[in-house]
Amino acid sequence: MRFSVLLPTRNGGHFLDNCIGSILGENADIELIVSDNANSDETPAVLDRWRSDPRMRVLRLDAPVSVTDNWNNALRAATGDYLLMMGDDDYLLPGYFRRLASVIERHGEPDCVIYNAYSYVAPGSIGDDDNSYFGERHFRYEAGLDREMLLAVELRQSIVRDMFRFRVRIPLNMQTTLVRRQAAALVKGGLFQPPFPDHFALNSLLLLAGKWAFVPEPLLVVGVTPKSFGHYVYSNQQAGGLAYLGIDAQFPGRLPGNELLNGMHVWLNMLKQAFPNELCNVEVDRAGYVRRQAYAWLMQLKLGGIDRRACLANFARLGARDWCGLAATIFDRQSWSRLTRMFALAAKSDIEQQWGGLAPIPGIRNIAEFARWLTSRTDHP
Repeated sequence: MRFSVLLPTRNGGHFLDNCIGSILGENADIELIVSDNANSDETPAVLDRWRSDPRMRVLRLDAPVSVTDNWNNALRAATGDYLLMMGDDDYLLPGYFRRLASVIERHGEPDCVIYNAYSYVAPGSIGDDDNSYFGERHFRYEAGLDREMLLAVELRQSIVRDMFRFRVRIPLNMQTTLVRRQAAALVKGGLFQPPFPDHFALNSLLLLAGKWAFVPEPLLVVGVTPKSFGHYVYSNQQAGGLAYLGIDAQFPGRLPGNELLNGMHVWLNMLKQAFPNELCNVEVDRAGYVRRQAYAWLMQLKLGGIDRRACLANFARLGARDWCGLAATIFDRQSWSRLTRMFALAAKSDIEQQWGGLAPIPGIRNIAEFARWLTSRTDHP
């Protein structure tokens, strides 16, 4: 088997049919492994509609488990040479496997292939906004990453080191990286580990894997729906997001605010423990963490997620060292860019203010319609 597509799902039946259709609609040597996390919605009926396709296997769990455990349930059943993780609200664009097969052949069986994606935000995903939004690029890669290439070991190591400064240079979404199963087996303790299994996995592979190939174009659509973790983050429902993932991101010096940042702090500490030699001279940048949480507080205040009293209470939590680090913001170009964008986008919708590069797309109501709109454009390959 060439490709194993892992599809863990928890009550995402409303979106699942489009996702499965995009995968099984491809003519390729694939298996689709669906981990049914004790779903109580229309998921069983959706899966029944596809059971005649021998490429799909369904693993039914009797009781709900965490997101990470559900991912691992699908992973354990995989037999393919390469692994693709999909969310039930994502969508493969036509020709995905054909394009990746050519890249794999051209670069001599790389351990990982990373690429870009489109973003699609479904109606009702952010607050009470009933519009659809899309992004031409799910991730903005740095200058120089504009053609197909192998990523040098030194570049990959520098990407991981920059994570400790909260500078993210690759998309931390498992959907945008195809992983060789042999490389996945190199990660001690398993590829997927909480709190954010894709974040730990991708950074571990940056350090461990032999060859990483890079492809600049978008090959799938990353979806955000009312059941996505992104829904909780961008709707200022942080506690609900943690409950959805089944995690508790605790560590000394933790601050309230953006739980993605808190989860990042946890897995950065995990990386330090897992790779003591490779990361012996790297520490989590406390000042960078504080600056980004302070920005999150200001954005929450601006969007009505917290009131002024709660915002001031958050700043009152900071110690003298934290205030010194916050003062250094005047020298941090990225922080100035965030603040400038926050105040410059006052006329935009809440989601456009939080997620740069999104634009409304009238008349589109689901991800399959969006994919058809993409393929109908004359500038789409």
